[in-house]
Amino acid sequence: MKRNLINGLQHIVKAVLTRPEGLMAASFGLLILVGAVLLALPMAHVSGQVSPLDALFTATSAVCVTGLIVVDTGRDFTPFGQVVILVLIQLGGLGIMTFAALAAQMLGGRVSFRSQAVLADTFYQSEAAGALRRDLKRIVALTVALELVGAWFLYLDFRGTSSGHQPLFSAVFHSISAFCNAGFSLNSDSLTLYRGHVLTMFTVMALIVLGGLGHTVVLEAIRRIGGRLRRRSTRPIQWSLNSRVVLASSAALITVGAVVLLVLGLGEDELSWSEALLAALFQSVTARTAGFNTIEIGALPTASLLVIAGLMLVGGSPGSCAGGVKTTSVAVGFAYLRSQIRSTPDVALFGRRLPRSIVARAAVIGGLAMIWNAIGCVILAATELPRGSFPFESLLFEQVSAFATVGLSTGITGQLSMIGKLWIVLTMFVGRLGPLALALMVTPTRMADVRHPEERLMIG
Repeated sequence: MKRNLINGLQHIVKAVLTRPEGLMAASFGLLILVGAVLLALPMAHVSGQVSPLDALFTATSAVCVTGLIVVDTGRDFTPFGQVVILVLIQLGGLGIMTFAALAAQMLGGRVSFRSQAVLADTFYQSEAAGALRRDLKRIVALTVALELVGAWFLYLDFRGTSSGHQPLFSAVFHSISAFCNAGFSLNSDSLTLYRGHVLTMFTVMALIVLGGLGHTVVLEAIRRIGGRLRRRSTRPIQWSLNSRVVLASSAALITVGAVVLLVLGLGEDELSWSEALLAALFQSVTARTAGFNTIEIGALPTASLLVIAGLMLVGGSPGSCAGGVKTTSVAVGFAYLRSQIRSTPDVALFGRRLPRSIVARAAVIGGLAMIWNAIGCVILAATELPRGSFPFESLLFEQVSAFATVGLSTGITGQLSMIGKLWIVLTMFVGRLGPLALALMVTPTRMADVRHPEERLMIG
């Protein structure tokens, strides 16, 4: 019996690790465990402030580029611990497999087909291993370049502000955290201190947007805009459908989100009109991907919290550092709804017909996301509401924030029960990988041999 059990477990592990989504999950899981061990070391934190569970939570939040915290990053972790968190954010943002594959290329080794499949799923959401070979070094170089530029602009502002942290390290930390859409901050109140600092606000927003658009879109923009400038052409840029959908949907969500938040209110903070406009724009940008805040989230009206929760659930774009169901999935969903209302046979975006497989995949992603978050709300309600500490909307907000790997919170994360924290850890992990990747990992790849007879069903 014992031997059969061991053989069964070995078969399951082998089946998981031979599939790209399983290998990606294993790599992230291993990185989380290593990070948790390092953060639990006495040299990584102030004595008595960080428990093993807190170290696991922080490591998961960093690797999954979420930003939810149960202890203060700048106060409770030593400089060594903060560097560990920063490395986990960077590795998690790009994907640990990226660095492994890049190292193999630099050492003259070959990138395995399995690694190519994992990286293609991470960055391209399609079978694009050939493009991956060409763009892998560009992706890493682009990431480092943008983070360095962002750190320089932040340093120009941070060096004249008394935040209690070394300005250069703080600038680098916040730049990497922003581009990787992690939302970690060395300041206890996130970026509230810099609410009126235009340079910091727009630098962070630019990093968040670039990190949330996806590497393929940013690389395409560089190629096409650079080519147009070299040719001095005045013709409109011919974007790919993916880039058009990503850019249009991202711009629409940022604009609509900012306007709605401005109308619904930003809490009880004393804000001038210019500060309120900048704060609404900043929260609309950060709500979908990053998790920084310049206003007190817990003081927002319930309506504003629900709007932010909706933006968080949408998230960023495929191939980016962001989580959520992705902008393209939502765009496909609206296109499908439009086609059904108009009774048109094709689902189309920007004059292009979408394959049925893409529509089905978007529906599966959206459905799995709703199911997971519904289950999460029930679990958090069962474990936290009896304690009488939090309103339900705060629990819903926490659940969506963890799933979408955003990191915004009404301030309840550190007060959750042990079961609540462990559920949030699992949710961050699932949200980072994507519900579809986990579904594919546990479902068989062999087609069914039997098709059931068809029969109509009354709906609606």
